[in-house]
Amino acid sequence: MFQLPRLYAILDAACFSAAAGIFAAAEEIAAAGVTLLQYRNKSCNARRMLDEARELRARMGGSVKLIMNDRADLCLAAGFDGLHVGQDDLSPDSARSIIGPARWLGVSTHNPEQLAEADKTFADYLAIGPVFTTSSKANPDPVVGLEGIRRARELTCKPLVAIGGITRANARSVIDAGADAVAVISDLLLDPGKSAEEFLRILR
Repeated sequence: MFQLPRLYAILDAACFSAAAGIFAAAEEIAAAGVTLLQYRNKSCNARRMLDEARELRARMGGSVKLIMNDRADLCLAAGFDGLHVGQDDLSPDSARSIIGPARWLGVSTHNPEQLAEADKTFADYLAIGPVFTTSSKANPDPVVGLEGIRRARELTCKPLVAIGGITRANARSVIDAGADAVAVISDLLLDPGKSAEEFLRILR
C-alpha cells in the first residue's frame, strides 16, 4: 500500500532570494527528519531549475524523496522520485506515461468534482486545498475548509494531502479531518529545522 509521511514539505523558489537558501532549508528540514520534499519553481528558466534540482538531489541523497512540481521532463533529468501536477498542467495519465510506473505521481484538486475525476487516474496520491487562506498563490482557489477534507476523504481511498494555509496551530485538525499528510510551505520558512521538528512532533 502506497503510504505518505505525515509532513510533506514544499520549497517554493519564490520564497527565497537565492538558490543557496533553498539548499540550506532543504538540509535543515531533512536533518529534522522530513522524508518528502517538493521543489516548486514557477518563474525560472528550465536550465536553472534543472541545475537547482540536481543540486538538491545531490545534497539529499537517498534519505529524502524528491518531487518535482509541474515538469515531467525535469523530474526525469534530475533523477527525482516523483512528479506533482496541477489542474492546468499535463494530465495525470500523460504525466504517468512520461515518468513511468515507478515514480510517485500526485495531482492537485480544489473541489469534489476535480478530486473524483483525479481518483480515476494513475495518480498515487491526491492533494486537496486550499484548506485555509493561503498567501502562497497569487490567485488561490476557494478555501475548502476542514469540511472539504472530510468530503474528499469520502471520495477516494488514495492517500490524501491537504494543502493551503496549514500551520503548526491547525495541522492536527487537518489530519483528524481525514488527511493522510499536510503539505506546508510558509510555516517552514522561519527556522526550517526547528519548524519541521515541531510539525513532526504535532503530527505523530
